[in-house]
Amino acid sequence: MASTTAHSANFKNYILVTLAYWGFTLTDGALRMLVLLYFNQIGYTPIQIAFLFLFYEVFGVVTNFFGGWIGSQFGLKVTLYSGIGLQIFSLVMLSFLNPNWAQWIAVGYVMVAQAFSGIAKDLTKMSSKSAIRLVVPQDAQSSLFKWVAVLTGSKNALKGVGFFIGSALLAAVGFINSLWIMAGGLSLIMFSGLMLPKGMGKIKKKIKFSQLFSKSEEINILSAARFFLFGSRDVWFVVGLPVFLREILGWSFYQVGGFLACWVIGYGVIQFLAPTLIQRFGSGRPPQSKTIQFWTFILTAVPAAIALALQLGVRADIAIVGGLLIFGVVFAFNSAVHSYLVLAFTDDDKVALNVGFYYMANSGGRLAGTVLSGLIYQFFGLVGCLWTSMFFVLAAALITLKLPDPEPSKAIAWKAGDGD
Repeated sequence: MASTTAHSANFKNYILVTLAYWGFTLTDGALRMLVLLYFNQIGYTPIQIAFLFLFYEVFGVVTNFFGGWIGSQFGLKVTLYSGIGLQIFSLVMLSFLNPNWAQWIAVGYVMVAQAFSGIAKDLTKMSSKSAIRLVVPQDAQSSLFKWVAVLTGSKNALKGVGFFIGSALLAAVGFINSLWIMAGGLSLIMFSGLMLPKGMGKIKKKIKFSQLFSKSEEINILSAARFFLFGSRDVWFVVGLPVFLREILGWSFYQVGGFLACWVIGYGVIQFLAPTLIQRFGSGRPPQSKTIQFWTFILTAVPAAIALALQLGVRADIAIVGGLLIFGVVFAFNSAVHSYLVLAFTDDDKVALNVGFYYMANSGGRLAGTVLSGLIYQFFGLVGCLWTSMFFVLAAALITLKLPDPEPSKAIAWKAGDGD
């Protein structure tokens, strides 16, 4: 009877966390598209637009570093809903943007607003993924893989939906009204936090500053691999690809945005299906170290193949669209297995610290990829971005060779009902 009650409470908490994450993700995708479309509309170049998101990535790194410590000391409920609150603040702040301001003032203002959004995004993501570790027993690894995949896959699919919502809102009600509508929707989600336990993810002992750097060899290996994995995507996806589609292939901005939105949705669907596909066509066991090694080495060949196809004169639209679809499928498997392994290697009392540290590496990879995407495209074009992507993936693959198989413990440190 007690186990049934605990299971019911855990499931309720999982639903609440997931709904909060979904609501945030929709606004995150919509906000990115709103900013892209609006600033393109008023004459900014794609590279200038990309740099509007620089603080978004920079402060994501900082947030993930300290977010795990905050979550472990004050509870994941605090970090989750602080992230949603900061996103509301960012949306309201952007609504006061004046199109008559000088360009440098407008850019600075948007970068600061995006910094708050970046903090919000990584607080919310760290909290949501850490919370799942606390509602699934560590000996239920197959269930953990499925639940992580559902959260991660649905997040990416909804981010793509957010791209469409942002475009539709901008066309229907304009930039300012769109921001206020999204802020209002997120405000309603804040009330769901009243139903989560206060002590979720909180540990009793104090954490020293030196302990913010993970001492787990497995987490350090995964974090290093994650840095290069996500850098490999953004080094050609963030700036190089959209600029290439617009300037070389002559696509309209709406075609570019729609295609990227569809790609993100498809990527999310593959992540959602990853546990079923891996277990059906594999050994039936949860992912091991060889699983991530296999998928990362496979991914290494994809950007290299696209670059070679472009250099050999294959039609650019076929090479890019076909290659991007393959890249998305293989990358989704990589990301799903990564998201599972970081939790499988984590003890309950260190979940917020380890997940925060891990996603700091994730944010660092995105930051490096974003900056390099603009610089490399400027001097070496999309082919240069793709070769850089290949070397990043290869680095991630070589790093994972040192990864052992996860050995989950039998106990669970936190159970539903602890705390008020």
